[in-house]
Amino acid sequence: MRCKGKGLCGRPHCPTLERFKNNNRLTKALLKQTTVFGPSPPSVFVGSYNYPNLTAGPLIPPSLDLPELEFSEESEFLREKVIQNPGFLEDSRLWHDLKMQDVITMRTALVRANASFKPGDAKTDNPLLMKAQELALSAKPIDTEAWFKKPIHSDLKFDSMMMPMGPSGQVKNFNLAENPKVPNAVDRLVYDTDALAKDAVMELYKNRISNEQMTRLMSIGLLGRDRKLVPTRWSITAIDDMTGKEMISRIKDYPHIREITLLTGEIFGNHFEILLLPGSFSFELLEIWLSESVWNDGGTYIGQDHEDFYGKKQYSNLTGGYYAARLPVLEYLDSIKRQAFIFSIREILPSYWAPLGVWVVREAARQAVMNQKKTFETKEEALADLSRRILTPRAEWQKETKLLYNQSVQMRIDSYYD
Repeated sequence: MRCKGKGLCGRPHCPTLERFKNNNRLTKALLKQTTVFGPSPPSVFVGSYNYPNLTAGPLIPPSLDLPELEFSEESEFLREKVIQNPGFLEDSRLWHDLKMQDVITMRTALVRANASFKPGDAKTDNPLLMKAQELALSAKPIDTEAWFKKPIHSDLKFDSMMMPMGPSGQVKNFNLAENPKVPNAVDRLVYDTDALAKDAVMELYKNRISNEQMTRLMSIGLLGRDRKLVPTRWSITAIDDMTGKEMISRIKDYPHIREITLLTGEIFGNHFEILLLPGSFSFELLEIWLSESVWNDGGTYIGQDHEDFYGKKQYSNLTGGYYAARLPVLEYLDSIKRQAFIFSIREILPSYWAPLGVWVVREAARQAVMNQKKTFETKEEALADLSRRILTPRAEWQKETKLLYNQSVQMRIDSYYD
């Protein structure tokens, strides 16, 4: 559970990930090819393995009408959807109603065209990198053609942080068949070399640039003053953390919420219960991994992390899921101009059988925020209601909390006045 495919167990291949790397029909159809042409969503990938030696390049789907794309019968409509809008392959906000297998089918259709770089190459005029950067600027799909040094090889990528990806190859060259469609905010901030990365990210966020595009802009070295290539998995967490911290700085000045509020939601076997209590800002997250959920072949595993009013000093022991779970509830509090003590439980069910990436955590928490809210007179009433939807007995998870039972529910006088 602590490893999650990072190699901490010492084995050369993660047994959990190997289960998902068997060749599918599409992969087998691609293995002898040395060229790929298709509409990139757009998407780029920067790998972290063997850092500071990096692999980076575009993600390109082959023709999306191939019969080898194996959608489930009830989701066959997806074939036509991705043909009409290849950007659907990258926009996780649109996937809430899909089946996990269909997400895997879509994402493993994306071929990784890899080239070797160093972090500092972001400041050079490397032609392959400049094309990847041009692709990252676009908000719309771009037809892309890549030529590989050797035939594509089966190397499907599954990860606790990133979306699944398909086979890969060492790229010799690739070309964009059309000009990128660049949002004004992106164009302005990419060429502003005096803006700090965190300021650029917040400006992009305010202009409703998607998490996926902000991630690829940071990964491919297009934001900030001292520009570098940043592995995609690091950029994902950096975006969630930077946007979250900016909102926290505002939320701390808001009055306390007036009602004990409970938010509930679930997608892909990731169930969230988010309890908002009147009080100064703090955030606590429990992660409960049930037996037979991905990564967990033993008994129930419970992880915990938190931050108080004065912030978090170290990287979370719950990794990127902590920052992804925090972000949607911060967006909610910022929208209603209130602060609260936040207690959140993420229970991962056996139905979450493959790692799809940290976006699942963000979208499951966002679903909870979007659903109908419940209010209660007392904290105990709220916890009793919450416990009815958590499969793990309350006695097991409540002993892992650090902040919840130290939190006295009270209203300051000024909470009643805006």
